[in-house]
Amino acid sequence: MNTIARIFQRAANTTPLVLAPLNAKSLRDQVYARLKAAISDTDIYEPQQELRLDERQLTTALGVSRTPIREALSLLEQQGFIRTIPRRGIYIVRKSKREIIEMIQVWAALESMAARLATLNAPDAEIAKLRHLFDEFQNSPPSEHLCEYSDANIAFHTEVIRLGGSQMIIEETRNLLLHVRAIRRATITQSDRASRSIIDHLKIIEALERRDTELAERLARQHTLDLAAHVDRYCDFLG
Repeated sequence: MNTIARIFQRAANTTPLVLAPLNAKSLRDQVYARLKAAISDTDIYEPQQELRLDERQLTTALGVSRTPIREALSLLEQQGFIRTIPRRGIYIVRKSKREIIEMIQVWAALESMAARLATLNAPDAEIAKLRHLFDEFQNSPPSEHLCEYSDANIAFHTEVIRLGGSQMIIEETRNLLLHVRAIRRATITQSDRASRSIIDHLKIIEALERRDTELAERLARQHTLDLAAHVDRYCDFLG
């Protein structure tokens, strides 16, 4: 991205977010979009990650007045992404373990239906593109490229959703994605999940390519439910 500046140098009790300057059009919507994207890129499930935001730093970083900042923050709070705590400040919301498991279970239901729909509707060429997400991991294991594989992992799941062609499923998963993406990133290094994950992904792709509706749906659902089981068993840091 052009002219992206890393702002919010790590300071006591504030969260560093990567944001870009705004133009004058639709300020609230632009602020909302930039803040949501920056929150999505923040490792909110890293135990040591500070989650407090500073309104004055936001206005400085984005070059706007406090009005669109406050309007955007209000919308983010309504949607459950941030929380205002009286006399303490504004905090990015970190979900509990139970909430995360339930969100993953909902994602499993939606993505598996998207996989089913993809076998019925998605063009062959679009399905074939899924394989290219993992090209760089064919000659070396994902465990040697965890950051890159984490990005490919998220891209795979969002592409399956898109290939389903259901706008409603796309919309329903959009807000879930922030937390599901963060927890996938936080767990990809655990219990050799990266190596097992790519095997699951390739099996799902094969089922999609063969237009095996029942198998694609079942594999996509089980793959994500396995993440829920992993979180339940190992992610004690979620509380």
